[in-house]
Amino acid sequence: MLGAIRSGMVFVYPTDTVYGLGCDARNAKAVARLRRIKRKAGPLSVIAPSKAWIAENCVVGKEAEAFLKKMPGPFTAILALKKRNAVAKNVCGCTTHASACVKQTLGVRIPKHWVSAVVRASGTPVVTTSANVSGGKAMKKLKDLDVRLRKEADLIFFDGACKNKPSQIVDFSGAKPRRLR
Repeated sequence: MLGAIRSGMVFVYPTDTVYGLGCDARNAKAVARLRRIKRKAGPLSVIAPSKAWIAENCVVGKEAEAFLKKMPGPFTAILALKKRNAVAKNVCGCTTHASACVKQTLGVRIPKHWVSAVVRASGTPVVTTSANVSGGKAMKKLKDLDVRLRKEADLIFFDGACKNKPSQIVDFSGAKPRRLR
């Protein structure tokens, strides 16, 4: 998987929740390809290499800091970006110059799964979005994988069935934290 991240591939991989579709979040071409495959508009989340990476690249207030202590686990925090070059601009849903983006936020998570060790070793954030075409069923077993993703992903890392639901998402980018899922 480390080679897939470094070479700009789009891949399907397991997490502590459901299977994800991912790529190097700093590689704008890979992110654009992932978006085409998934038919996804709007912002994407990433698996962060570490909590230190999150603190360095995102605005982490006291409430968000307490939430991040739950990680690793099935949690996603939406935070304002501090460093705009931390990820490719199209990760945040921006398709124009970064200065034209109204709200630059990033969903970050660290799964309680071996995939986090690979992301940590890569030193780069990895896009994490459910392995389905937007609006489709989340992949928990190989048979759940959409035919389009099966054909267009460069690699599929299958590690048995995932038995959990998608991560809890809390948005910390506004005046008050807001639970989205």
